[in-house]
Amino acid sequence: MWLLLSPTRLEAPFLRGEPFAFLAWKGLKGEGFVYLETGVGKVNAAMALAAYAASHPVERALLFGIAGAYPGSGLALGQAVLIKEEVEADLGLREGLKPLGFPALRKGGARYYNRFPLDPGLTASLKEGLGLGLATGLTRDLVSESLEEAQALAQRWGAEVESMEGAAFARACLALGVRGAELRAISNPAGVRDRGAWRLKEALTALERAVSGVLRLQAPL
Repeated sequence: MWLLLSPTRLEAPFLRGEPFAFLAWKGLKGEGFVYLETGVGKVNAAMALAAYAASHPVERALLFGIAGAYPGSGLALGQAVLIKEEVEADLGLREGLKPLGFPALRKGGARYYNRFPLDPGLTASLKEGLGLGLATGLTRDLVSESLEEAQALAQRWGAEVESMEGAAFARACLALGVRGAELRAISNPAGVRDRGAWRLKEALTALERAVSGVLRLQAPL
């Protein structure tokens, strides 16, 4: 059973199931999955996952949605990718949290500052099963507002994809011991706010194809 999460229902119009409500969140129960619309942003994503996992067993979780591609990433509009690692870029100083001397998360002897991996085994299995590439994601509550800002973030952190939820989801999965994966479809160049340059329809088509593929995979381990 998959726990599927997306920031908005607009990113999951292809899912079919029985509607239900869970605390502050709306969801669907379908064949092989439970879906929650988390709401936009880091806090919403982490809260939805943590609240659901506190009262329900979660075998594996998938966060999916649209995202921006940084300059030089080589990613095309409408392309779907799996995220192997997330950067929480607005945590701590411009250089990150480590210069302040304390981690965001301690788990199993490991210290995590601004970088949080998605489950490597689950991600590798999905990569093989879906034939998708891997990318590094960057998460901020405030998205890039210009190409110059997007370029600077990409260079500073070595990221290809920008979203508002990924790092919170990845960190929550690590803290809770949930096997998590993240799937993003590129809807726009990061830093471009002109919706005329976006390709939402193509991105949603890619999401539908990829999420449907995830659900067809019986047991990615």
